[in-house]
Amino acid sequence: MLFYNHAIISLEDIVNHLFRIIDPTLLNQQGNDIGTQYRTGIYTQDEEELERIKKVVDSYQNKFDKNLVVEVLPLENFVKAEDYHQNYLINNPGGYCHVDFSVIKQEELKDERKG
Repeated sequence: MLFYNHAIISLEDIVNHLFRIIDPTLLNQQGNDIGTQYRTGIYTQDEEELERIKKVVDSYQNKFDKNLVVEVLPLENFVKAEDYHQNYLINNPGGYCHVDFSVIKQEELKDERKG
């Protein structure tokens, strides 16, 4: 679950960043992780946010030769991951993650002093 301050970052910027770090054409897979639990999706309880997300995702389709398979749906079921998955890379700095952190722009990094 992601909580964000819309005064600092827009929902559209969050979705754009997601598309820089995933392959939205892979069904049930990201990196070496394969299975239905790795389905990429964006879910919200807010109908207005849902429409904004759909617009951003739809705008990406012409940038890919394959169909996008990112689910964009109302949130119906949320289950918090097990404790060992919380803050995974902080707790396991050498742990596997398919995300290429080099695509994160310096100005996008969180300033820990600001919270």
